[in-house]
Amino acid sequence: MEIASLRMLVAVSRHGSFAAAARAMDVDPSAVSRIVAGVEAELGLRVFQRTTRRLSVTEEGARYLQSIAPVLDELDQARDRAVAARVRPSGTVRLTASVAFGHECIVPHLGAFRDALPGLKLDLILTDQNVDLVERHIDLAVRLAPAPEGDLISTRLMGTRYRACAAPAYLERAGRPGVPTDLSDHDCLRYDLPGFRSRWLFRDGGRVTEVPVGGTFVISNALALRRAALEGVGVALLAEHFAGQALAAGDLVDLFPAHEVTATAFETGAWILYPSRAYLPAKVRATIDFLKAHVRGAG
Repeated sequence: MEIASLRMLVAVSRHGSFAAAARAMDVDPSAVSRIVAGVEAELGLRVFQRTTRRLSVTEEGARYLQSIAPVLDELDQARDRAVAARVRPSGTVRLTASVAFGHECIVPHLGAFRDALPGLKLDLILTDQNVDLVERHIDLAVRLAPAPEGDLISTRLMGTRYRACAAPAYLERAGRPGVPTDLSDHDCLRYDLPGFRSRWLFRDGGRVTEVPVGGTFVISNALALRRAALEGVGVALLAEHFAGQALAAGDLVDLFPAHEVTATAFETGAWILYPSRAYLPAKVRATIDFLKAHVRGAG
């Protein structure tokens, strides 16, 4: 079975239709249908269930796709590394990240980036908007999320954990909450994202407690949120890579160190996203490898 045919199956699954996969792969839709039918005939199973209105993956097809996708990823990465080994990365890489993540986790490594990849230039676009990578001609994005969604290719950069934090000055004034539910009576600094404004989740072992939170301030930037917490304004839910130094120095106090804390999902992380895996340029592959080696260690 040809690898190109397997790639086509994965493309159809990711894009949700033969037509969308054909556009992404720049082939005729009839060719996609023919290739999928050929693979199904060779396998002796139906990978996709088609109707006149929609296409869905069968249970057997889902298991097969889950098995081949990592193999194709490994082949792509091996190819990219082989190309990178004989072609010195050069050119400009356009990378976008949130303002706070870029400030805390990428900017400190710019000197190392220049030293490690002297042939590359980096356009670092820091914005809290989820910009369209294709429309803006951006090579890579780093985004914090429970799991990536959409058609972009993703690779996990690092896991993220959150802590409920407050400054000693705030605790002296308002008292320290004894259990997570006490936060409902405290002035909580809330991040201006869906799910962060009204309740936080605490997990102790297998038990999850949903705690309604409120307060005077909703803040749209993680750096400003941390600053407000340091000033003793209230309790903040902060990612460890934003709060770690302040916690270590005693400028912030982890209120519930025995609990896992989140506002959305407990299994969340920072993801590197890019538009296409096909023929990934050496400059992009080198940047991804650099981020994994340096930013992952910092997180």
